[in-house]
Amino acid sequence: MNSLLQRFQALYPLVKRLIDIVVSASALILLAPFLLALCILVLLTSKGPALFWSERTGYKGKPFMMPKLRTMTECSKIMSRESAAASDISFTSIGPFLRKSSLDELPQLWCVLKGEMSLIGPRPLLVNDRLAAQRRARPEIFNVKPGITGLAQVNGRNFISMRNKVRYDAFYADRVCLFLDAKILYRTVGTVLNVKLVQ
Repeated sequence: MNSLLQRFQALYPLVKRLIDIVVSASALILLAPFLLALCILVLLTSKGPALFWSERTGYKGKPFMMPKLRTMTECSKIMSRESAAASDISFTSIGPFLRKSSLDELPQLWCVLKGEMSLIGPRPLLVNDRLAAQRRARPEIFNVKPGITGLAQVNGRNFISMRNKVRYDAFYADRVCLFLDAKILYRTVGTVLNVKLVQ
């Protein structure tokens, strides 16, 4: 039994990639009308493009461009989610809702399909993010692809310290497996549904 589990764990990166491809491709097709509607809503409620692209640090420390539905005005300073309060005047009228519900993250399914991201993994940081220096002290974090959701996101998200975020990211990178991914996905769905229900 242990031998079988070890073989599966050795193959899990391939299994994880296959899951990423199937889920992201299916979601992009099924959610295309909804994503289009959200893009139109962003365009109608503020000036600027529907999508905002920012440079992020990815797998093995390589940079890549990550899209989000734009939640802030064109003149806003580029900042992480943690640095922007919900009452910040630089948000668009629907920006806070898009961020709280995580709907702004949906375009990242494209990055998952391309192989730059995974459905689950440490969140990709802005190149100049305050957390970047602490992450560099734990290089194992970059041995897994960044994710749309991750262990830190289901354990407090913006309400935990940077130090604890790094700990969660390193824990995940060291112990990534099907059971852990399934648990994170389950808790992510619960968190997103809870946010929508309380609004």
